[in-house]
Amino acid sequence: MTPSRLFVLIPCAGSGSRAGGPGPKQYQRLAGRPMVRHTLEAFRALASRFAGIALVVSPQDREVAAALPRFPAEGEHLLQVGGATRAATVRNGLVALKQAAGAGPHDWVLVHDAARCLVTPTQIEALIAACEHDAVGGLLAHRLPDTLKVASPEGRVAGTLTRADKWLAQTPQMFRIGMLLDALERAGDAVTDEASAIEGLGLAPLLVPGSAQNFKLTYPEDFALAEALLQSRRGAST
Repeated sequence: MTPSRLFVLIPCAGSGSRAGGPGPKQYQRLAGRPMVRHTLEAFRALASRFAGIALVVSPQDREVAAALPRFPAEGEHLLQVGGATRAATVRNGLVALKQAAGAGPHDWVLVHDAARCLVTPTQIEALIAACEHDAVGGLLAHRLPDTLKVASPEGRVAGTLTRADKWLAQTPQMFRIGMLLDALERAGDAVTDEASAIEGLGLAPLLVPGSAQNFKLTYPEDFALAEALLQSRRGAST
C-alpha cells in the first residue's frame, strides 16, 4: 500500500449572518488582511506536508478572487461546490477533492473552519503527530474552563453539569477521506462537525489538546479580540 497523503479542506461557503458585517465574515478584514487569508497562511506554512490544500466556496461566490488574488497556487484547489450546510459543503468538497487532486479513500484530510483564523502551524503539527498513526483520527479540542449550566424554558438555571469530562470541539479535524465521506453521507446535513459524523459510525475520535485562542469568529465582539491577538503576534515576531 502506498503511504497515506495529507490534504487540507477549508469550508468557506458560509454567509456569516451572526457576525453582523456587510458580507460573508470570512472576507472581512483583520489586521489588514481578509480573515480567510490568515487561515490559509497557517497551512501554507506547512505546505511541504500536504499533497493539496483546497478551499470550498459557494458556486455564487464573487469575493474570493479579490480576497485571495494569488489563490490557487501550485498544489492548491478552489472548489466552487459549497452547499447550504457545513456538512453539505464538506461532503461536496471531499468529492471534488478526489476528482481535482486524485485524493484516495485512505488519504487523510484535515478539515478546518475558515473562521478559525488564529490556528497556528504548531497546533496543526500537533494534530497530525497525534492522529497519523491512529485507527480513527481526531480533532483539536479545548477543555471546558467554565461552569456549565442547563437552562429552563423560562431562562433560569435548571441544573449544573460537571465540566471534568467536557471539551470544546475545534478544528482542524483529521480523518481518512473514505471514512469521513461515508460518515457524512450517512449522517446527513444535521451534524455540525466531522467528528460527530464519525461518532455516528460507532467510532471514538481522539481529542488532541488545542488552545483557547483557536476560537471560531462568530459574533461581532469576536473580531475585536482576534484583531488584538493577530496584532500581538505580529509585534512578537518583529
